[in-house]
Amino acid sequence: MEPSSPRKLGRMQEDGFELQPRRTTDRGLVSNLRRSTSSLFKSRRLQSTFGNSEKQENLSSWIPENIMKKECVYFVESSKMSDAGKVVCMCGYTREQHLEEAIKAHVFQGQEWDPRKHIQEMPTDAFGDIVFTGLGQKEGKYVRVSQDTPSSVIYHLMTRHWGLDVPNLLISVTGGAKNFNMKPRLKSTFRRGLVKVAQTTGAWIITGGSHTGVMKQVGEAVRNFSLSSSYKEGDVITIGVATWGTVHNRESLVHPTGGFPAEYVLDEEGQGNLTCLDSNHSHFILVDDGTHGRYGVEIPLRTRLEKFISEQTKERGGVAIKIPIACMVLEGGPGTLQTIYNAITSGIPCVIMAGSGRVADVIAQVANLPISEITVSLIQKKLSMFFQEMDIFREIRIVEWTKKIQDIVRRRQLLTVFREDKDGQQDMDVAILQALLKASRSHDHFGHENWDHQLKLAVAWNRVDIARSEIFTDERQWKPSDLHPMMAAALISNKPDFVKLFLENGVHLKEFVTQDTLLYLYENLAPSCLFYFKLQKVLAEEPKRLASAPGVPRLQMHHVAQVLRELLGDFTKPLYPQPQHSDRPRLSLPVPHIKLNVQGVSLRSPCKQSPGHVTSTMDPVRDLLIWAIIQNRQELAEIIWAQSQDCTMAALACSKLLKELSKEEEDTDSSEEMLALAEEYELKAIGVFTECYRKDEDRAQKLLIRVSEAWGKTTCLKLALEAKHMTFVSHGGVQAFLTKVWWGQLCVDNGLWRVTLCMLVFPLVFTGLISFREKRLQHENGLARVRAFFNAPVVIFLLNILSYFAFLWLFAYVLMVDFQATPSWRECVIYCWLFSLVCEEARQLFYDPDGFGLLKVASLYFSNFWNKLDVGAILLFIAGLTCRLIPATLYTGRVILSLDFIMFCLRLMHIFTVSRILGPKIIIVKRMMKDIFFFLFLLAVWVVSFGVAKQAILIHNESRVDWIFRGVVYHSYLTIFGQIPAYIDGVNFNPEQCSPNGTDPYKPKCPESDVTLHKPAFPEWLTVILLCLYLLFTNILLLNVLIAMFNYTFQQVQEHTDQIWKFQRHDLIVEYHGRPPAPPPFILLNHVQLLVNRVILKIPPKRHTQLKDKLEKKEEAALLSWEIYLKENYLQNQQYQLKQRPEQRIQDIGNKVDTMVELLDVDRTKRSGSLEQRLTSLEEQMAQTARALHWIVRALRDGGFGFGMEAPASAPQKAPEEQDLAPGSRQKVEDQDDLYHVNARHLLYPSSPVPRFPVPDEKVPWEMEFVIYDPPFYTAERKDKAVVDPVGSSLELLSKINYNTMDGLVDRRSFHGPYAVCDGLPLNPMGRTGLRGRGSLRCFGPNHALHPVVTRWRRNQDGAVCRKGIKKILEVLVIKHSLSEHWALPGGSREPGETLPRKLKCVLQQEFWPSFESLLKQGVEVYKGYVDDPRNTDNAWIETVAISIHFQDQNDVDLKQLNSHLHSHDPEVSFRWQVVDRCIPLYANHKTILQKVATLFGAYY
Repeated sequence: MEPSSPRKLGRMQEDGFELQPRRTTDRGLVSNLRRSTSSLFKSRRLQSTFGNSEKQENLSSWIPENIMKKECVYFVESSKMSDAGKVVCMCGYTREQHLEEAIKAHVFQGQEWDPRKHIQEMPTDAFGDIVFTGLGQKEGKYVRVSQDTPSSVIYHLMTRHWGLDVPNLLISVTGGAKNFNMKPRLKSTFRRGLVKVAQTTGAWIITGGSHTGVMKQVGEAVRNFSLSSSYKEGDVITIGVATWGTVHNRESLVHPTGGFPAEYVLDEEGQGNLTCLDSNHSHFILVDDGTHGRYGVEIPLRTRLEKFISEQTKERGGVAIKIPIACMVLEGGPGTLQTIYNAITSGIPCVIMAGSGRVADVIAQVANLPISEITVSLIQKKLSMFFQEMDIFREIRIVEWTKKIQDIVRRRQLLTVFREDKDGQQDMDVAILQALLKASRSHDHFGHENWDHQLKLAVAWNRVDIARSEIFTDERQWKPSDLHPMMAAALISNKPDFVKLFLENGVHLKEFVTQDTLLYLYENLAPSCLFYFKLQKVLAEEPKRLASAPGVPRLQMHHVAQVLRELLGDFTKPLYPQPQHSDRPRLSLPVPHIKLNVQGVSLRSPCKQSPGHVTSTMDPVRDLLIWAIIQNRQELAEIIWAQSQDCTMAALACSKLLKELSKEEEDTDSSEEMLALAEEYELKAIGVFTECYRKDEDRAQKLLIRVSEAWGKTTCLKLALEAKHMTFVSHGGVQAFLTKVWWGQLCVDNGLWRVTLCMLVFPLVFTGLISFREKRLQHENGLARVRAFFNAPVVIFLLNILSYFAFLWLFAYVLMVDFQATPSWRECVIYCWLFSLVCEEARQLFYDPDGFGLLKVASLYFSNFWNKLDVGAILLFIAGLTCRLIPATLYTGRVILSLDFIMFCLRLMHIFTVSRILGPKIIIVKRMMKDIFFFLFLLAVWVVSFGVAKQAILIHNESRVDWIFRGVVYHSYLTIFGQIPAYIDGVNFNPEQCSPNGTDPYKPKCPESDVTLHKPAFPEWLTVILLCLYLLFTNILLLNVLIAMFNYTFQQVQEHTDQIWKFQRHDLIVEYHGRPPAPPPFILLNHVQLLVNRVILKIPPKRHTQLKDKLEKKEEAALLSWEIYLKENYLQNQQYQLKQRPEQRIQDIGNKVDTMVELLDVDRTKRSGSLEQRLTSLEEQMAQTARALHWIVRALRDGGFGFGMEAPASAPQKAPEEQDLAPGSRQKVEDQDDLYHVNARHLLYPSSPVPRFPVPDEKVPWEMEFVIYDPPFYTAERKDKAVVDPVGSSLELLSKINYNTMDGLVDRRSFHGPYAVCDGLPLNPMGRTGLRGRGSLRCFGPNHALHPVVTRWRRNQDGAVCRKGIKKILEVLVIKHSLSEHWALPGGSREPGETLPRKLKCVLQQEFWPSFESLLKQGVEVYKGYVDDPRNTDNAWIETVAISIHFQDQNDVDLKQLNSHLHSHDPEVSFRWQVVDRCIPLYANHKTILQKVATLFGAYY
């Protein structure tokens, strides 16, 4: 295979986000993974250039080296039997399925089977491509991995070797593992929404991978999408993580060197207790723990893998995001509940599909209830409703479920219940994305990072609808500068909808587009872009500059300008000037390296500028438009063009760039797209110019010749001509301008006969026969009138025609009548005449008013065919004249001059191109000449082949070259026109007309003949056949081909006759517009005047302002503003015409019908909800009435009324069933402050594997009976054993502790008063926690802490206090440990006998400790009491005192001392002053304290 070109390789490179791992948490990362991930993805793209066999070979070597499986190495018989009745090992496999070493394992002989010892890792033997037999599916990928495989290795396999793009979103689908029924409409909604969110955002879907339950639903959703979508099938990535030991028919997947492909049979009938893989998943990760038939083995690895992926970041355009993850839940059992609980605890948002059954419906039913109403009895009731196997739920299990559901519902910001019939909510993809944004919104961030992170997610997903509805709301007012990084990301990733959204929300391109930003955009061009290839070619030509200036960036804007000038044409100036040597060198982009920390991700923004560094560009809109056009980004370019100022020029330039790029583009489809887009921009230019011309003809014509500084100091007219925009040039306004230039200062309605008559009869100029445009000339009869008449290009043209005809007449007369040995006076006149023509051609060659240089002007001159013809005629005349002046070559000179006369006559064709009738015909003739050259090649083949064959058959050994040429070429050519040689058939053979031996120079050699019989001896029949074939192909075939070619050319030109003629006449008009007025030979006088001006007076050449005019700044600004106004009219007209199209109107009607249907559904839902609300209210009122009547009856009975009479019994109240209320059906339920501690009841104790006993809210108080309460006992060992209570539950050790008093240096008194002591252990005053013992705290009972709250007012640069509304803004001192995700107040537990906490000492220098103690004494106590901490237990808890230390004045001496003594002794601890806000990322209990401080000072919170 030939090596690919750099451009082709560039097309294969990754155009998505680059991967930047934030940190690696998995062990065992192999060394070959430690390489840059940017090159990783490029290499992945480059692999497509190699064959599949090479890919498979690489995979076959890499996977066994890095990925393991698990095998049992010690066979021990189990008491259980296999389904086939065979003896199995403790691992579940039969004897035959074990290795031979496992059966004869003498090493382990006599040992009990232990999976940690007897299951060992070995190189995996199952990987490759999987094909499902008989299902016609495309190939998938699979691999068998050990359950201990690092997530980083698996991720490397997926992204590097499997070629998966890094996702923008991770969707983990969980739920029922068994088949379950869903309503058809709900099923359809789920499938459509899941695939839509995955396809539009570029997400990965991770499931269990089996062909049952929710995994089957996901697979069918992907299958339906693949069948109905126009996208290629690989768009939706579905990854199945299944247990290897539970996969049916897994033997077919075992291939030690890889299965390419492995055929897998989906056999549901014979699977038994195992499961089959789902055929609609694209990738499978089969987790192996060495056992058979055990479900759930994959859960830990799947959890680790999802966590690892969610910790990766994607970066593009200087903006990076952590890959978000969402959990999707359908149906499910106990395992699903645990998965939901783990996800919510880890901060992963969950979307519950209401109506899918079991766990999903239980959570959906109670999701909107207050926590206090979610009781054990309610959960038991719900379980009995949705679970048929209710008998399996013991009391402890129900309590555990209640506790987990309470914790899940408590974090409502992470829980989203999708109800298909509520509030008209029909799109599940919107629900999933809204859940992610809601979760992101709930996270605590500094400043505006929260909103920025949400916007980054929306851009990464390319969901502008989500951004409009959820982010750009009245709740957040965006500053334009805040949107600049995302604007750059949207541009680079080609997301025009977001670019339009940002422009609508205040982004100004003049502020956004700077030199740094523009250079950054060009550094991130798509590698498949042709401009990128040309730019790299320019950079490759500057090795010396790179070596001499290492600090200068490799790419600079003058490199871009060099490529752009190559495309636009050398007639333009560089758009970006080359920096001078004195310029300050610029740093590598992005400049400067400003970092945006979003959830621990470090981002570099190219859009923020260093102060004092001016990097603005001349025209930002132009710069962005060029950047979009060169990448052929149609929608993006259209949005930017709508913002342009010089819009007509911009459209013409875009069309020129696209046409030039299409010529070099190798891809045919891309070339056609460029040409179509070029035509579209030409039409835009025509549309805007038409609006301008209709409004004001004079101002529109000014637009044509205005010099545009932004576009290389060229004009619209010049750019249109260079780009061959025939449609634009043939526009009526352009032609009116050219006609105006053609007639000079004469009125265009003057007839040619009047002009000709005035030329012939000079005094008629002073009469009224000729009219002028200017009134001054109309009423003046002096020299100015004469000058205006003879300076008109039309007059100059007519004079030159008369002069040229006179020259040709005189030239012909001399050649035919007066060609003497000595030149006559007439011949001398011709020499002078020709000298004047030579001078005029020299003037045209060296005329350079724009300063292009001699080489450029010469190339432009010789690019014109007629100039080449002129130069050829002049050179031929000089050659003929030289021969003519030499007596020996007089005749030769006359021959040469005669041929030269033909060339001078051909020059007449150019003169007549100005004629509307003759001009197109001359163009047709010119194009037909090209057709003739192709025809002559074909004709020469037949002429030479027939001529050589004929000559060889007829003539024997002809040695005369001239007669060989006659026989081969000349006679064969004449045969086409009917001059058939007489001797070719022997009938008219005459020996007297030929020379037998070829000795007569005037006769051809005789053909082969019989001398005695005087008859030809050649085969007559053969020569006749050859002649017939020759005439058949030449006269009939080739001549008709030529006629057809001429006809095609004629039709092609005839269809565009008017356009071509209007385009061609410009060259003639320009030529005579700049030509001296006197015709040859009198033009020599003008040349003498020019020579004096240039050489003696040093007057530079000037271009006539009629074709190129540089306007004043004010006039130019007014003209461009007028053009912008009319451009808006043009765009509005285009929108109106688009809406009037039948297709668009039908689509609009369809959208309106859909909207009406949705509104009707919403109205029906609201009515239903309103009715439910009214019924609920009625039930509550009836219950209150019944209670009131019951009280009245009891009061009357107690008062003696109705004594002895039995009171009527009230009907027993039946608790209304809990309604699954949607937010719109009743007032939103807002949970009040939790009555009991929450953090102290987390099921997992921090930094410990010990689980707590589940304690629901209602069982927290010690007074509540909780018979089954049996919490574990846990006391952690601490390093500082001397100052902690003893470890263990021994009463002897614990009996020495004195509670509710000072116990030595340890204060065991509680701020809440005396606490109970039971069995020698204190009881938490706030209730049960689910764990006994001391935990990781220092002491039993209360552990006292101190939290100083150090605050100051936030001030702006002039020292004024910042405000939010009417409230002042506080700043607080916070600290953070590197391993923690949250910041904290600088306090904590105090050592016995110490005043300051240890954490506070870490950030204060020791000499400041006494001063800070005095500040504490002067401070205000804002809180004293219990702290809801995860470390609390039933017998040990934390209590704190929060003291506010506030500095009112910024010049406070203590504040200055504090700032000067702030120093972190521990590198793991950092500190900062942070604005006080409700979203500040502090621990929850610290935020409560901070809120009290803000309330104390009346500050903003």
